[in-house]
Amino acid sequence: MTEKRKDYISWDEYFMGVAELSAMRSKDPSTQVGACIVSQDNKILSMGYNGFPKGCSDDEFPWGKGCEDPYETKYFYSTHSELNAILNYRGGSLEGSKLYVTLFPCNECAKAIIQCGIKMIIYADDKYGDTPAVRASKRMLLSAGVELVPYKRTGRKLEVIV
Repeated sequence: MTEKRKDYISWDEYFMGVAELSAMRSKDPSTQVGACIVSQDNKILSMGYNGFPKGCSDDEFPWGKGCEDPYETKYFYSTHSELNAILNYRGGSLEGSKLYVTLFPCNECAKAIIQCGIKMIIYADDKYGDTPAVRASKRMLLSAGVELVPYKRTGRKLEVIV
């Protein structure tokens, strides 16, 4: 009898991989972020990436960041990956679920995360950790009892063998 493989990926690697693949769908030229919401029994509930809302053309709305005219920047129009994943969910409640995200959520996404009942965030990057938006986010999330877990990369190369 052949034994099962022992080098299969962990749940964290799997779900962060899904979040990373979701980020690759973003058309944002400077920052691509992906999110994956997972149930307590490790079922994918929803995914999202940063981009414009349905009906707002990726070709007609601006992708710029530092324009003189604030209406010509992406910030008024784009939806973050976490909010997209929450809004994309078509099931019942997200109470008690986990969120895998490639970039730590901002304060606006934190509000939605708390309100929908997500109880754990596993994040790959915290490069804006010292900004007011992320500091406020962490304050709210911790106050609401959301567990914040930095993703630990294994360093191994992931490839499929067929």
